[in-house]
Amino acid sequence: YVYLLARTALSERALHLMEAARLMGASLPRRIARVALPLSRPAIAAGTALALMETLSDYGVTSYLGVATFATGIFKAWLVMYNREAAAQLATGLLLLVMLMLWLEQRAQSQMRFATTRSHAASAESGSLRLHGAWAGLAFMLCALPVWLGFVMPVLIMLRALNLGEQDTLLWQRFIGWAWNSLSLGLLSAALAVMLALVLAALKRQHPHGVMCWLVRLAGLGYAVPGVVIVVGLLLPLSVMQAHFPQAQVGGWLTTTITGLVWAYLVRFVAVALQAIDSGYARIPTDLDDSARMLAVTGPRLVYKIHWPLLRRPAAAAALLVLVDVIKELPATLMLRPFNSDTLAVMAYQLARDERLGEAALPSLALVLVGLLPVILLSRTLRR
Repeated sequence: YVYLLARTALSERALHLMEAARLMGASLPRRIARVALPLSRPAIAAGTALALMETLSDYGVTSYLGVATFATGIFKAWLVMYNREAAAQLATGLLLLVMLMLWLEQRAQSQMRFATTRSHAASAESGSLRLHGAWAGLAFMLCALPVWLGFVMPVLIMLRALNLGEQDTLLWQRFIGWAWNSLSLGLLSAALAVMLALVLAALKRQHPHGVMCWLVRLAGLGYAVPGVVIVVGLLLPLSVMQAHFPQAQVGGWLTTTITGLVWAYLVRFVAVALQAIDSGYARIPTDLDDSARMLAVTGPRLVYKIHWPLLRRPAAAAALLVLVDVIKELPATLMLRPFNSDTLAVMAYQLARDERLGEAALPSLALVLVGLLPVILLSRTLRR
């Protein structure tokens, strides 16, 4: 998060300002302190807030390592101690912290300013600083260290565990079932999220002021809310309703089917699809809408005839991102999944918790391969 936002902030204006400072006699440490850091400070703050939100909502790593956090406390209070009040109190505290982080991130994002031209982007490569000798080796080591520690070594360790573990036919059959459950949930949630995001973005486009703008902002907050908080927000009023109206059987079809799980996915990940669709709408000039209205094309026909052909690529990117997020999601899936519908993320967590690392390596490697898809897409976008 920090790297991508800082790279975006520095990729346009920083090079030319650093070059101007060098021509004025400023040393490299002074140029970094007086030019690069002030330009990247809002981006660093925004990335740090995003990283803090992800850390606050993490459950799998903290539970596996036995670290007491808000997420693990909510999970244990609800499913182990059966204390709904304690779970609700912890969820409220975590939600307040997330809202604080989100406010800090939005404040930092609002302070970022970008001004660029095509000539700047074209001359960026020619003005770059080429390192030699020990400095080049040090820069290479610093850039390679996160990739080595965060990707190469874990993958090698999982491949070794998979090779040393007992690989029988039953494991591969179960793996196919886990992969199918993950893929089917991901495809269904991605399709629904893209359709919902398209409707919200189209309404915001046609009514840019008023209630619709606030509804779109409210829908965009779901991604910042941890999955365990969403589950508590769903199950707590559901349990109260079930206690007062037992004949309604609302809890049955929400918790014994995938309905509640897909609902939690949509609350959390529709913001991802909405951001991609909004970025696509930003590239469609409003003159096209005015021309279509002059030809009596309005409402849903305007979206279908004019907007949708221009939004296919952003919609495909949104579906891919939601698909990957759903496949990797753990806490909501762990609490709301129906019987005999385990996913790759759930089984990787449960097998690792039981110290069956050889079996856990197979779904873990599958999740790594799935997670590479948005990385490749993002890298292609940044190169363009």
